[in-house]
Amino acid sequence: MTPRIIEEYRRDVVPALIKNFGYRNVMMVPSIAKISVNVGVGEANQSPNLLEDAVKTLRQITGQQPSIRRAKKSIANFKLREGMPVGAMCTLRKSRMWEFYDRLINTAIPQVRDFRGMSMNGFDGHGNYTMGIREQIVFPEINIDKVAKIRGMNITLVTTAATDEEGMELLRLLKFPFRRN
Repeated sequence: MTPRIIEEYRRDVVPALIKNFGYRNVMMVPSIAKISVNVGVGEANQSPNLLEDAVKTLRQITGQQPSIRRAKKSIANFKLREGMPVGAMCTLRKSRMWEFYDRLINTAIPQVRDFRGMSMNGFDGHGNYTMGIREQIVFPEINIDKVAKIRGMNITLVTTAATDEEGMELLRLLKFPFRRN
């Protein structure tokens, strides 16, 4: 079974992008290549249970096992040594990515307190969009009573678009809730 957002992409978004940007081939039309979800756990060196809790939460949200990220350098001011665990990360592709995107824009982002839309300043110059979420409890999979500590996460939507304009139009057509200026 294909996620419904893929069908919307093929039915509505691809023809609109071909019309807007004049692509000569369907393969030139940008798409979302992957979604990366990162959770930083700076206090993991004092309490390893916090890292386990972050991994469990990320597993519930994404539906796959996250990898533990380790420090690349030692930083004395942060009491951090090279190789110490500092966070967790998941990279979603194919149908899991599309299902996560659907849940993100339809259930999680509207749950954010005082939500007025996502900023358009999150593009990196190559059509990829990065945003931060301050509380993981906006996802319906998370039981607020079992959360040890509320923490945020960074979500990066990596697209095959060449420019920010193409990436913004792709996400806009995929009903991403950008802030109206």
